[in-house]
Amino acid sequence: MQQLKERILAEGQNLGNGILKIDSLLNHQLYPDLMAEMGKEMARRFAQTPIDRILTAEISGIAPALMTGIVLNVPVVYARKKKPITMAGPVFLETAPSHTKGGDVPLLVSAEFLHEGERILIIDDFLATGKTLLALARMVASAKAELVGVGTVVEKSFEGGRDLMLKAGYTHVPIESLVTITSMENGQIIIAD
Repeated sequence: MQQLKERILAEGQNLGNGILKIDSLLNHQLYPDLMAEMGKEMARRFAQTPIDRILTAEISGIAPALMTGIVLNVPVVYARKKKPITMAGPVFLETAPSHTKGGDVPLLVSAEFLHEGERILIIDDFLATGKTLLALARMVASAKAELVGVGTVVEKSFEGGRDLMLKAGYTHVPIESLVTITSMENGQIIIAD
């Protein structure tokens, strides 16, 4: 997605240690027109895949997942990091490390929103180490649903997340990223063509 690449190069900041700050366009502020285009592009990439529901993690995955859900006309459910008092009954609980929070964070989804036999598309902001996506994939498996695809806004290919997903047995699951960053060495942000 050329527009997204240009925005990342213009507004993104390499904070070191593989941390890409894109708060001005995804993680704090959102451009509705750019979000709409991301949703259209993600939906286009999965248009031939039957999907019953989209799963993401709060908070930065919600906007791209929602925009994709609008185009595909499917519900979007997000894993919460804290259990609210309104979340009664069984839940799917996984943990995943957070680059920006420094430590593991819980991810919870009420069992009423993931159903056996459903076809689930995961949409999230980043594919870095792959551990958050694996946690979401484990929730899908726990629900006895089928993971039919993974879409991310930004993939940092140098962190090995795609390989981790493949090694975990998701070789049949298509993984799509709107932008792939191949290197962040020496303060740079290098994006694949």
